[in-house]
Amino acid sequence: MSDGASTILVRRRRRERPAGPRTTRLARGDRPLAALAAVFALAQLALVRPVLGLGWDEIVYVSQVTTHHPAAFFSAPRSRGVSLLVAPVASWSSSVPLLRVYLALLSGLALYLALRAWRGLFPTRVLVVGGALFASLWLTLFYGPQAMPNYWVAIGALICVGCFLRAGAERPAPALLWSLAAGAALMAWMRPTDAVHVAVPLLVLALARRHWRLLLVLAAGLAAGGVPWVIEAYTAYGGLGERLAEASRIQGGLGWQIAVDDQLRSLGGRALCRPCTGPMPHPLVTLWWFALPVLVGLGLVVAARARRLERTVVPLACAITAALPYLFMIGYAAPRFLQPTYALLALPVADALWHLVKAPGGTWRPVAVTLVALGLAGHLAAQLAVLNGAVVRNTESRRDWDRTADALHRLGVRPPCLLTGHEAIPIGYYTGCSSGATSGNNENITVAGILRTADRLPVAHLARAGATPPRYARSWPVHRISDLDVRLAPGG
Repeated sequence: MSDGASTILVRRRRRERPAGPRTTRLARGDRPLAALAAVFALAQLALVRPVLGLGWDEIVYVSQVTTHHPAAFFSAPRSRGVSLLVAPVASWSSSVPLLRVYLALLSGLALYLALRAWRGLFPTRVLVVGGALFASLWLTLFYGPQAMPNYWVAIGALICVGCFLRAGAERPAPALLWSLAAGAALMAWMRPTDAVHVAVPLLVLALARRHWRLLLVLAAGLAAGGVPWVIEAYTAYGGLGERLAEASRIQGGLGWQIAVDDQLRSLGGRALCRPCTGPMPHPLVTLWWFALPVLVGLGLVVAARARRLERTVVPLACAITAALPYLFMIGYAAPRFLQPTYALLALPVADALWHLVKAPGGTWRPVAVTLVALGLAGHLAAQLAVLNGAVVRNTESRRDWDRTADALHRLGVRPPCLLTGHEAIPIGYYTGCSSGATSGNNENITVAGILRTADRLPVAHLARAGATPPRYARSWPVHRISDLDVRLAPGG
């Protein structure tokens, strides 16, 4: 071999040699994220129990795509994203454990992809701790394997904000832009209004900096996810304005209403706090909520000193705009409403915690490490205790619906059939019946329609024991099932 050829070969090897270790480092950086996602998925299956029956909102979403049960009334605020998400399983199987396993695995994979979108913005150790903080919240573990939209809005928000920051700091590859659009579409697919609230700071920043490509990609993603909801507004609700107005009415009228205390009460394990009365949870349960702004403030200081303020300020701004409607515009609370906010704040908080335990400080550092370790251990213990209580309560309430369904079957109420009155939607699903309401948020039938149905199908009205039934059911024979008065229409 000539000297010239040898020189060229050596140079080529020198150029190629760094590629191997760099690829390995990227792979190693992904392994902790993958491990975290796997632990999260397994924790859901171990702690939430795949046998947990479907809840009220889940029934509405799942019944839209299943062939085993009639579709429940789909009210104006809802979006079809969750129904499409569960369709690969629910469209052919009525197995709730199978659906839970599918959603747990899918939510674990989604967490991995969402954290991976932030590579290069924060060190891997920060991404792992931030992901663990979000994943260990009782509400994240509880709703991860459930057919509900808020966790998926949180995942879409993480992907969207992370890809936006990376695309703004470098010449974006097509894959990064596609990921940005996908994150925005996922949010809008699940809850269009939440998607807009999260994206407002990103849209403003892209417009201010004249990042026209990012602005276009972000808007296209939001449109791709939200257009089906808008189309349905015109085909089923009389227009976009009418659907928004109806959604506001169902949510109690959107306007200036302080729900901060309601959110605090809901942290004790209440799936829905409406009306939100009763005592506050134990201080150990809510302590993390008050520590959150302090740690976010520290994260801002850390980011400013490291001259990377934007990657902390932008998710903070998106977290704030996502939280404002649920803290100050509705008169009730559910802890899942703030999942996108918690997900976006988790990374700045993790950055602050790492600063506390890694910053040089002589005798202060062991104290800081001890305090952070004790705080995280106490926080995790409190979250697991709340989770266990929530699982026990919800398991029992859903078993009550199942027992009521069995009793209705014994009374002759079998599919096809119609239930009206108290908790007609969940009990109807467990019974295999359609559900109907002549008033309220789920109004979908008239009295005349109920009476016509009673001429050919079994129809039953459900009411709390001793409650006054509607006029059309007062003469129907009454049966007592647990704490319900069940009136069966004659002739069906």
